Amino acid sequence: MNEHDPFKTLVLELVLAFGMIGMLVLAMFLYTGSMPPLVVVESSSMVHESNGEVGSIDAGDLILVHANPTQTIVTFAEASNPDDPHYGYSSHGLEGDVIIYAKNGEETTPIIHRAILKVVGSTTSTPNRTEGASPCPPTATFDDQKIDPFDGMAGSCIHTWSIDGTDVKNVSNITISFDGQQAGYYDCKRPAHGNVEPFLVVWNWKPSHEGYLTLGDNNQCSVDQGASATNGSAGIHGMTGVVGPIRDEWVVGVAGGEIPWLGTVKLMVSSNGPGTQYVPSSSFLALFLTILIVLIAPAGAEFVFKSVLKGAPELQLKHYSSEEE
Repeated sequence: MNEHDPFKTLVLELVLAFGMIGMLVLAMFLYTGSMPPLVVVESSSMVHESNGEVGSIDAGDLILVHANPTQTIVTFAEASNPDDPHYGYSSHGLEGDVIIYAKNGEETTPIIHRAILKVVGSTTSTPNRTEGASPCPPTATFDDQKIDPFDGMAGSCIHTWSIDGTDVKNVSNITISFDGQQAGYYDCKRPAHGNVEPFLVVWNWKPSHEGYLTLGDNNQCSVDQGASATNGSAGIHGMTGVVGPIRDEWVVGVAGGEIPWLGTVKLMVSSNGPGTQYVPSSSFLALFLTILIVLIAPAGAEFVFKSVLKGAPELQLKHYSSEEE
């Protein structure tokens, strides 16, 4: 092969292209600490505006996944409480962090929703480990993964609960209204009627274990944990039933920066999931313009570069006369 062999040129270009992609993925991994460092949003559960909005999470967006320690996750309850040190913190258009989690820890498509509150066990006792199915008193909840503070083994009986960032402490069942008084105001974006409030209410909830209560910004207060936590909630279903409070171990990462529209390409070619049915129409136009700019930009840059060089005085040829005087 000579140096102008088309096959050799193609191979070199492919190696260069894959090398650049590899370097980009490596850079994102080093930045986020997560692999894969990006997720594609498939549904409209986090949409704030029906026509799409840069800054909130729309279907077709790419979201950076940060492998932050779960201790750093800020919930809506904390970020909307004026007395909490995290007050005022917001992410993707609303107070609190958006997390990516595996449904009940299962190997299925993760969910990307907002962490509303975190419920933790306050008063605990050591279970009767010889009882098997009923190791705790009838009024307590057996959390089979919580490390018992007394014997250091997995599994503990939880008698009372508390919510970080609120005044809800040491209660046997959780009731809290996000009405702007008991907790920060969470607008359900629905009209109030009958027993339905315009704000989020968690009513008489006895969690199955410690973890986060989560909710899609566009789901009108239908929390992922279902009707046991909030009346009328459909809940998110995994292979083992409705999602329980999100354990720290189920958290894949925290949603970081947004790369709008580009994930639509993946949804177009994917044979699984909802496809592009939830992608805002404006995203298709923005994606088309982005691709057009990417295709035109190199040619435009080359034209400008050549024009600049052509007019550079350093490159002008000087002509001298060969006649003798």
